[in-house]
Amino acid sequence: MTEYKYSGAKALVELHALHLREFLGVWRSAKTAGVQLPDTSDTDYDSLEHVLRHTLGAAAGYMNWICRKLELPNPGIKRAPGIDTIEAQAEAYVEHVLERWQEPLVEVEQSKFEPKTYASTWGTHFCIDAMLEHAVMHPIRHSHQLNRLMGQ
Repeated sequence: MTEYKYSGAKALVELHALHLREFLGVWRSAKTAGVQLPDTSDTDYDSLEHVLRHTLGAAAGYMNWICRKLELPNPGIKRAPGIDTIEAQAEAYVEHVLERWQEPLVEVEQSKFEPKTYASTWGTHFCIDAMLEHAVMHPIRHSHQLNRLMGQ
């Protein structure tokens, strides 16, 4: 396993991979169970496929954002597949995202992860460490949501 200059980044990259893969399994269970999403005006919840694309696309977005803020090279993460193909391509896309998450932060010193903050794409300010933690929690939150809708 690659050694990081900041072991906290390594831990969060590993946790992100664990929970993104877990989310995909929960999503597949929800799809099989025929889960109905609650009515909302949020288009990320128009269907289970929208939730899947939102969650996987966000995983790409977090690392792209971090690399921009730290002025690191573009990590080369492809856009999430479209709604019509997301289900069929989900596993391959997850592995692509996780592979592209492995290297960008390896050489970044711990001092770069905080206390400086940056505006997220939705306006909230995060230090890099907090954005990594947010990235880990995002698939956990959606897994929890889907598990609740399945009565688990």
